[in-house]
Amino acid sequence: MVFGKQQMRMQINIENIKHIAKEAGDAIMEIYRRDFDISYKDDKSPLTEADLKSNQIICSSLQKLYPDIPILSEENKEIEYEKRKSWEYYWCIDPIDGTKEFIKKNGEFTVNIALIHQNTPVLGLVYAPAIDAMYSAQKNKGAFLNNQKLPLQMNNNKDEKLYVVASKSHLSYETQQFIDTLQTKEIVQVSKGSSLKLCVVAEGSADIYPRLAPTMEWDTAAADAIVRESGKMTYILESETPLVYNKENLLNPWFVVK
Repeated sequence: MVFGKQQMRMQINIENIKHIAKEAGDAIMEIYRRDFDISYKDDKSPLTEADLKSNQIICSSLQKLYPDIPILSEENKEIEYEKRKSWEYYWCIDPIDGTKEFIKKNGEFTVNIALIHQNTPVLGLVYAPAIDAMYSAQKNKGAFLNNQKLPLQMNNNKDEKLYVVASKSHLSYETQQFIDTLQTKEIVQVSKGSSLKLCVVAEGSADIYPRLAPTMEWDTAAADAIVRESGKMTYILESETPLVYNKENLLNPWFVVK
């Protein structure tokens, strides 16, 4: 069945997606609390049984509920652009974003589920199970943290003090250089792991998140939906062009969330 634009969004109950994210999060935490093995993918990024378990729960649940919507996940087999370029809607999944944070057991890792429509995220769930933080958003319906509408706070004195969020495990030289050139009297640098970096801009506890280092579309898609519905935007660096999805190359360009 092919859904129209409005019909598709009406068909999807975000509470169902929250339930899936929570179920994946519970399975992740069961593994988090004990010893677990770590392997490494071809790109040297770490992989644990929690990544695979979360992926299995999310993908099987989405396929059962929405069999007509294809799935793109970090932990699934790569899908050729020739096949996916015709997708009107698809799920973009990162079963655990911040696997390095999961391994360090610092709590800053997330389950990420996004619905993409014509290159734009229109629904996003970011669940941080270790701190029980559920960020959610649907196009034209607002963004929320545990049912509190975002943003939770605003900085009205950015010329005096700017709160900048940066990666806990991937702070590049280029990102630090960008931060050092920001025009404000005082910069307060906040360190966060995973897609929580985008979420803290959405909630207002940070003003800007520059990312001048590699990320993939599944790293940002869910949190980007939350950013957009909070009244902020994820821009391609040195451009007023929003980040787009389902590109031939799934590597994101450098970007700034503000």
